Amino acid sequence: MTTTIRLSEASAPVARTSGALIGWTALTAVAPAVWGTTYIVTTHMLPEGHAMFSALMRSLPAGLIAVLLSRRLPHGTWWWKSLVLGMLNMGVFLPLLFVAAQRLPGGVAAILGSLQPVVVAFLAVAILHERLSTWRVSWALVGVLGVSLVVLGPDAALDPIGILAGLGGAASMGTGVVLTKKWGRPQGVTALGLAGWQLTAGGLVLLIPALLIDGIPPRIDGFAVAGYLWLGLIGALLTYTLWFSGIRRLPVTATALLGLLSPLVATVLGAAIAGEAITRIQLIGFAAALTAMVAGQLTPQRERTPTMSLDQDRGSQEHPPRQVGLRQSAGDP
Repeated sequence: MTTTIRLSEASAPVARTSGALIGWTALTAVAPAVWGTTYIVTTHMLPEGHAMFSALMRSLPAGLIAVLLSRRLPHGTWWWKSLVLGMLNMGVFLPLLFVAAQRLPGGVAAILGSLQPVVVAFLAVAILHERLSTWRVSWALVGVLGVSLVVLGPDAALDPIGILAGLGGAASMGTGVVLTKKWGRPQGVTALGLAGWQLTAGGLVLLIPALLIDGIPPRIDGFAVAGYLWLGLIGALLTYTLWFSGIRRLPVTATALLGLLSPLVATVLGAAIAGEAITRIQLIGFAAALTAMVAGQLTPQRERTPTMSLDQDRGSQEHPPRQVGLRQSAGDP
């Protein structure tokens, strides 16, 4: 019996063709690839022991720049929605990410982030009322196994606090991804504007805790300034704009699977810059994780929903259905 695999979800709001889907997938994948540089930047360029301050510097300046460029402030319910999303995607996630990066060697912290697609798949059922995709859940588990083989090398160490931080970060951002898909974005607001609202909200939430708990590092040299600029302008402003554009156009679990790129990039940089060894087992893990990431972008015929007519798709803006991929929010990136 032959199973037909299609590259596009029939219900996707914008990426309806294989070419469009591939293009948006590649563009969205830039975000987790860049996020994979967080570990090497944190451990080699930033002051040690200032996770909260690093998270603040990554989110608040970038958020204010995005708000100034987009020239739009939240309105109505988007004041509290921006706060919730900003806390989940930045205010809670980023400090946990930096804690994990500082307490776990190599790409060990990133393996916990690879659980995010599994979290997203089940949250999509609970929050978006989407049918559980056993195809994507299965490949997500293969991805976790592949990443495990990659990062659990001979020098790996398991710090309990780092592990808890990594798991908490995966749960936080996984929830933020699903709610971002559910709420979309308001009429006329760009992906840059939405990223700016969330980064600013997350940064404001972090402001007082960062100053009280961490304080300003006693010495911020040129390397640290360069590191903050990279994480803020590229690792936040650019990547979150691309990420939110992709979430709007791609299936939510498939988008989350792109996050497998982060630990792979982190491991490659660890080997190239920090001299961390890559074994044959790790290469097998690379192949497994990449295969899982690509396969997770496909949709088996049995899991596809009926094709919508153009009129139905236009009408979904006023009465958005519950299936992921059918919801459309106005505004271009």
